[in-house]
Amino acid sequence: MDWKNIYRGLLMGVTDLIPGVSGGTVAFVLGIYDRLLEAISGLFSREWKKHIGFLVPLGIGIVAALLIFSRLIDYLLERHLAPTQFFFMGLIIGVIPFILRQAGAKQNFKANHMIGLIVVAILLASLAFIKTNEAAAPITSLNIQTFFLLFFSGWLASMAMLLPGISGSFILLLIGVYTTAIKALKDFNIPLILTIGAGVIIGFIVSSKAIRYLLSNFQHMTYAVIVGLIFGSFFVMFPGVPVGLDLWISIITFLVGLVFSLWFSSEKFTKTSQ
Repeated sequence: MDWKNIYRGLLMGVTDLIPGVSGGTVAFVLGIYDRLLEAISGLFSREWKKHIGFLVPLGIGIVAALLIFSRLIDYLLERHLAPTQFFFMGLIIGVIPFILRQAGAKQNFKANHMIGLIVVAILLASLAFIKTNEAAAPITSLNIQTFFLLFFSGWLASMAMLLPGISGSFILLLIGVYTTAIKALKDFNIPLILTIGAGVIIGFIVSSKAIRYLLSNFQHMTYAVIVGLIFGSFFVMFPGVPVGLDLWISIITFLVGLVFSLWFSSEKFTKTSQ
């Protein structure tokens, strides 16, 4: 078991609670994105034991973060939105140099890659103008209709979680079940958690295989799309220009997030952490 993955899972779990922040982006920051895709898609292969050893500690960290920090994240987003969002914006921007190194962008990105990057960034950034259904009344019990709604919501959210730049929480907001998911975690509503969780697990397995295929067969364009998603997510997260003391606190949290991301995604750190 790679028990170092518990702290990685904690970081991914915390960010998956934030609408606009992708756990896939954090996996890139930590240098484990390719390994994560390999482990999820290889669960049903002959080497499943090796992949279990990678995923179990990671899963423990993610689940622990979801249960422990759901109340804290809810509080920070409600009372200190701008500084919290700016921290994660710094985190997002800081990972871009690492991804460009991984892709060998200087040598490999041609005009079609840059066009794809820009188009994807604009399309994702346009989501900032879509009104989310954050005020939807939370679901508190299961019936046939709510079961399928929550299951497929978890499925869609998990696909977004694996793609850097797209937030699973934001997808839940668009569908109108974000408040349901947060309330279920805070109240420890087991039936709802298991329903959403089952959708998340199935979505992880399916989407990890698809992303691995794209990285294997269309590597440079896939990396260009990933960079575009990350640029676009920056605009989705932007909460507006803070005023007064919040402005200075937001600048500090942005710089902290940026430095944190640059350090974690540095070549020296990623080589020693794998």
